[in-house]
Amino acid sequence: MHDIDCLVIGAGVVGLATARALALAGREVVIAEAAEGIGTQTSARNSEVIHAGIYYPPGSLKAHVCVEGRKKLYAYLGERGLPHKACGKLIVATSAAQKPALETIMARAQASGVDTLRWLDAGEAKALEPEVRCEIALLSPETGVIDSHAYMLSLLGECEAAGGSLALNTPIAGWRREAEGFSVDFGGDEPATYSVKTIVNSAGHGAPRLLGRLEGFPAQYIPQQHYAKGNYFALLGKQPFAHLVYPVPEAAGLGIHATIDMGGRVKFGPDVQWVEDDQDLVVDAARAESFYAAIRTYWPALPDNALVADYAGIRPKLHGPTEPMPDFRIDGPQVHGVTELVNLLGIESPGLTSSLAIADLVVERLAAA
Repeated sequence: MHDIDCLVIGAGVVGLATARALALAGREVVIAEAAEGIGTQTSARNSEVIHAGIYYPPGSLKAHVCVEGRKKLYAYLGERGLPHKACGKLIVATSAAQKPALETIMARAQASGVDTLRWLDAGEAKALEPEVRCEIALLSPETGVIDSHAYMLSLLGECEAAGGSLALNTPIAGWRREAEGFSVDFGGDEPATYSVKTIVNSAGHGAPRLLGRLEGFPAQYIPQQHYAKGNYFALLGKQPFAHLVYPVPEAAGLGIHATIDMGGRVKFGPDVQWVEDDQDLVVDAARAESFYAAIRTYWPALPDNALVADYAGIRPKLHGPTEPMPDFRIDGPQVHGVTELVNLLGIESPGLTSSLAIADLVVERLAAA
């Protein structure tokens, strides 16, 4: 008999979705979160975009969970009346040389089952967004925005209603494999050690580091963690767009795009800044210069002095600056051989959109082990 049936480490949006799914499946769930609140890192420091599932290689885990997660997420939000808006987005090519990048996105979208994208010529794009300058664009009507905090509170509430519990300010100080399950040392104000049957490692930036402390865990399944900081700048003055506006993607992200939050505020970002410290969350106001240059490629009328430093987030990358972007990893016993353990690794964008689909896969993989 174990003290804890199922432990989910990390109360970000994916951890909360997973804990809810496990609780609804009949598991007794405890969520351990090192911070003072839920969703304080990646989940609270992103663009709050519901992605359609158009960027990722067909057949990849990212493509699958994004497309399925988007469907599940819109249904979840609609059924509960949670704040969101399917405002759509334009992905714009500002020169003819960028058109092949849009053709690749279109092909990937169709291969992944997203058949709602449509081409816009310059005139059609201008009719939708008079301030935007481009040669050609793709319209993604299924892209939207969400109040991520309201969503996370809903997930937590449903987990708790199904018998789950949340322990804040509770870092994992150590853990060991036992004959059956694990022995886990919980830190915080009241340190204690408990036996645990099942663990889902959803610790975000800290997930690989946490795995490195599990004695006997196969080293080949512990990825090297990299950090890509994304800075955001808010727009002062009148809101110029009705849709989200994205440039063609870049190597480690989707480019400095324009998003509109649920309050109607426009923000631009994120850029990509490789850093060594996952707590480096201060926006350097000097980066505004590169933002003005990037934004004016598709919005030439951006006024001087209209951008103000807003916030930053850290993407938990499994690749460095010169390496190709890998897939999401949902590593269960079928991968690493450790029973009753699932590791969620490299869950960056589109993790928010994918959260409900990822949660269902975790439940399935534990049941199949």
